[in-house]
Amino acid sequence: MARLFVAVLPPPPVLEHVDRALVLARAGTAADEGQGPVRWTPAADRHLTLAFYGGVPDGLELEFVEALAGVAAVTPSFGLALRGSGLFDRRTLWIGCGGDVAAMTALTERTTAVGADLLGRTDDRVRHRAHLTVGRVRDQARRSASRRREAPGVVQVQTLAHALAVYSGPAWTVDAFHLLRSELGAGPGGAALHSVVETFALGAVAG
Repeated sequence: MARLFVAVLPPPPVLEHVDRALVLARAGTAADEGQGPVRWTPAADRHLTLAFYGGVPDGLELEFVEALAGVAAVTPSFGLALRGSGLFDRRTLWIGCGGDVAAMTALTERTTAVGADLLGRTDDRVRHRAHLTVGRVRDQARRSASRRREAPGVVQVQTLAHALAVYSGPAWTVDAFHLLRSELGAGPGGAALHSVVETFALGAVAG
């Protein structure tokens, strides 16, 4: 059984632009690499999740590929840009999306429906706001926040979210999405390792 999800992968120049913005925004904060209070998402793992399917029996993987290919065939390419920033639950720092967010939302709904059809269950997490996760406060740092007013990691991501609120990255055309496998604990530092199972090219630009 494999843990599968669907995502849009921003192209390297877009991710590099985010990295430069993070470097500038973090210039006045502690450089918490390694075991610091914030765990930064490696650039190679940054993605815009469309649907998370969780554990999928091996015999169903081909059915997912076929269903998602059908979604891609009827979905036109569309434009996006990474824009703005914020926090989830005071611990997860994200970069948001601008551009044709309605098309992104529609694609999210279609790919989520594939999981509901094939697995008989849906992802309970509401994905109404496409976002790129760039960092999370480590659990230990988060627990310390309950014992004192503000933990260093919490303060850092709050500061960065404020600094990046006006962030605006380069636009690009979303012309594909990807089915990925997630292996818990197999990545650097015990993080999840993500690998592409299949890539689905979108239909031609509308009009």
